[in-house]
Amino acid sequence: MKKNFVSLAVMGAFVAFASQAALAAPDWSKVPKKEIHVFHPAANPIEWATGKGDHSGAAGLKKGEACAGCHIEDGKLSLDLKRLASKEMEPKGAPKTMTYPVGVQAAFDASNLYVRLTFKAPAGGADHGDKDNEVKASIMFPNDKVPMAEQVGCWATCHKDARTMPGASDTKTKYATPGAMDLMQWKSGGGGKAVDGTVTDKRNMEGGKAGVAAEGAKAGDTYTVTFTRKLAGGVNLAPGKAVPFGIAIHADNAAGRFHHVSFGHTLGLGADGDVKAVKQ
Repeated sequence: MKKNFVSLAVMGAFVAFASQAALAAPDWSKVPKKEIHVFHPAANPIEWATGKGDHSGAAGLKKGEACAGCHIEDGKLSLDLKRLASKEMEPKGAPKTMTYPVGVQAAFDASNLYVRLTFKAPAGGADHGDKDNEVKASIMFPNDKVPMAEQVGCWATCHKDARTMPGASDTKTKYATPGAMDLMQWKSGGGGKAVDGTVTDKRNMEGGKAGVAAEGAKAGDTYTVTFTRKLAGGVNLAPGKAVPFGIAIHADNAAGRFHHVSFGHTLGLGADGDVKAVKQ
């Protein structure tokens, strides 16, 4: 399937929206920061996590339990990182840094959601497949039709036949079926390109409708990436609601599955959630 490239008219609207967003940026000094730890998941797709493998938590997922319920304790990850880094789980090779924290802040107003990520992207990766981008930062919001979205977050898009999985085709990207996920992605190459897309079966992560703008900068060894997204379009983000989301960071020119990801979390817009968006 061909990519849905953005027309010049849409691009002009995007630039105008980005300019407006820059003027309306929140006062981040007044927004609390939540620390979410991301980790390298190895070559473990959703099929493995839900029972077609030796994942001991598969029974809990079938009962409605969430990944985070077992694997996050007092805000820290509880994982067998040695096993995840093994040749059994990661045949190509694991990164030297298996897990690290990402600071997450969120705010909203009548029109937009603002999300800010702060992190130190580690070197020492086993894959350098993206020569154009040293770092990519992504946030994904599943809609209510994605199976187990509230339990697994963006893991629902990670299938065994997706690109860079062992033995899989290089042409198939991540997908969710049924349902769809809104993707916000910032790329360090090409002037910090923002990708705004919808992930569905066999569709590329391009051509979204949420009007996402992204800004990224590096100070010393720390990246700060800020997304601005219209509340309308795609996943229904609305005041008073909590929506599931997941984070992925590609560091050290990594591509495909060689990223660090979060478990599924919730973002509350004036509502309770793992991350609480502040109204401004």
